Amino acid sequence: MKVLRIIAVGGALAAFAILVQTRTRPAEPAAPQTKPVSGPVNLAVIDSAAFSDDKAGIARVMNALKQMEVKFQPLSTEIRGMRDRLSTMRADIQKKRGIQDPKMTQQQSDEADRLEIQIKRKAEDAQASYQKESLTVLDPMQKDIGEALTAYAQAKGISLLIDLSRVPVIYAAPTLDITKEFIAEYNRTHPVTGARP
Repeated sequence: MKVLRIIAVGGALAAFAILVQTRTRPAEPAAPQTKPVSGPVNLAVIDSAAFSDDKAGIARVMNALKQMEVKFQPLSTEIRGMRDRLSTMRADIQKKRGIQDPKMTQQQSDEADRLEIQIKRKAEDAQASYQKESLTVLDPMQKDIGEALTAYAQAKGISLLIDLSRVPVIYAAPTLDITKEFIAEYNRTHPVTGARP
């Protein structure tokens, strides 16, 4: 289930980055400025990958991911059981290969191959379902986080915000990083309520 969760979180972060990027770009090309911008530019960085951190992330994101994990746990357990059964079958075939009738070995190999195909299909279906569910659950949250991040940046007078998980940055002074502050603010103003985030 960790693999499905990592894929979902990766997709969620990519969608978040796209959302932030589209929200910070003007709808129409701006006219070229003839004079330089007056006043200092207030720059900050944030690491949106930290939003899904188990201990220090955004509580609503973690709550949503935990609910999805609980929902998909039975399917994950079933697939794990099927994989264990396949491993046992393959090991048994190897042990008996030289001492049993080749036809019996072939039947067992065919049965193991069918089980392997079932596992692959079930895992692919589970992954597709998990991704669909994560989009349904996390997309509205990403929009909300994007709006909150924009409002936070404006309230703090930040004129340029760079997401460290999207843009390679060689160095940023720790004083520029607003990740912890934003997460704390978001968790305070957007508490986890009810069964759904």
